[in-house]
Order: sequence, then C-alpha cells, then structure tokens
Amino acid sequence: MSLVKDIQDQFRMQDNALVKIILINVIVYVVDCLIWVVAELSKTDWFAVVQSYQGVPPQLQEVLYKPWTLITYAFSHDTPNPFHIFFNMLGLYWFGGLIREYVGGRRLISLYFIGALVGVALYLICYNYIPFYMERAQPRFLIGASASVLAAVVGAATLLPNYRFHLIFIGPVKIVYIAAFYVLISIIGSVQGNAGGNIAHLGGAFAGFIFITCLKRGTDLGRPINATFDFFSRLFSKRKNVHMTFFNSSTPLDVNYTPNQQEIDTILDKISRSGYESLTKEEKQKLFKASQK
Repeated sequence: MSLVKDIQDQFRMQDNALVKIILINVIVYVVDCLIWVVAELSKTDWFAVVQSYQGVPPQLQEVLYKPWTLITYAFSHDTPNPFHIFFNMLGLYWFGGLIREYVGGRRLISLYFIGALVGVALYLICYNYIPFYMERAQPRFLIGASASVLAAVVGAATLLPNYRFHLIFIGPVKIVYIAAFYVLISIIGSVQGNAGGNIAHLGGAFAGFIFITCLKRGTDLGRPINATFDFFSRLFSKRKNVHMTFFNSSTPLDVNYTPNQQEIDTILDKISRSGYESLTKEEKQKLFKASQK
C-alpha cells in the first residue's frame, strides 16, 4: 500500500510531468509482464491479444478500427524484454529532463505526444504507400516509446546543442552529437529487421526538431494537446471530486515573453555568487529566452 500511496503522491505533485510519464510506462510494462506470465502458465494467447490492442498494426484499415493504438503504443514495450523500456526511459529521463527544465513540463508532455503521433504517421505512410515496405509488411505491431523519446532527444539537442553529457569511458560530449548518432542508427535500421520501429524513430526525431524550432520562433505547437488534456483533467476532477494533476504542471514561460535587462543581471549575479545549479527552473527559462534575442 505504501507503493501505491507513493505513486498517487507523484501524480498529485505539480511540475512532475517527466516522472509521471515514466511511471505510466513502467506501470503498463509491469501489468503486461504479469499478463504474459499468466498466459505462459495457462498456455493461452491472452498476451498476444492484449498487445494487439496496444500496438499499431501496419495496415491502415486495421488502424481505423483501433484508433486508440495511435497513443497506447507509445506507453507499451516489448515484453518480457526489459532492455527496450530501460533504455527508452533512461533516454527520456536524460533528455526529457532538459526539455522540462528549460521550457516546462507541459511542453514535455505535448512533445511526447506529438513525437508519438508523427512517428506512427510516418510508419503508416511507409507501410501503406512505399513498395519497399509494403512488400515486407508483417503481422506485427508498432510498439514502444522510442518515437517520443527521439522527439525529446532531438528536441533537447535543438534547444541546447552545446549542452554536454559526461559519458562513461568517453567524457563530455555535446548532446547534438548524441542526437545525430541516434538519428544515424535509425536511418541505417530503417531498411533492416526492425524497419517499422526505426521509421517511427525518424518521425519522432523530425517532430522534436520542428517543435523546438517553432517554439524558438514564438509558436507553441503543443497548445491544442495541452488544452485537450486540461479539459479532461478538469472534467475528471469535477466528477470524481479528486485532484489529480497529471497534466497541470506549472505554467512554463510564455514563448513571447522577453525578460528585461534587470532580470537578466539579477540572474547573472546569482550565478556568480552561487553557480548555475542554484538557479530555479523559471530563472533558467528566462536565461534561455534572453539567449534567443
């Protein structure tokens, strides 16, 4: 019960979008694993049926009968393979953390969903209209958060190309090079065994680049997504009389807002006294906005 309470507390917290997305992925994976174990013990095809309702089939006409899979696939992973979800959530934690820190949790949420939608759109286009992929279409399902994770990876690299991660055995590496490596691997994999997954990766990467590029120019492509979730969140809270704040993260800095020189000077003085890590999320966002002038 303590674990359940801890999870509930995480979902009630404000400005906690990254943890909530990771938690949903982990919860779905654990449930899928339990179903898989029961299916194996009972020698039934229950698990295959469940995954057919989570993943996106390559045939467009089948998707029309399961439109929810356009979203659910981005929260499901290969079972019982733990590496798929582990590396996806690790990448999301690193790069999604930068997105949340500099442009806000609400925009991380919208980027996650936009990456998933663009990734699955490219997947369906290729497997329904490009002969190379149409000939190789198999009765498999697109599943996994990789398109959304690649959106966060490329989005973070577009936002902060000179930011460095310290990699084991390598040292500090600019994240723009890490993102380029991910994209290159996906391009190579787009004609191999997991072609569908890698095509979705490329769609997510493209979405991340466009999302952040538009954001820098003052256009937030995620507003319709956040508005939709806000509506359902308020509706749910009103009917159930509970206060779950999954999508109500703290409001990020407006894309059209420009901090004045006095604000910037105050932030720079704080950096000189206490270092960059002492800045709040809002101060980091203001500093980023000032760098775009």
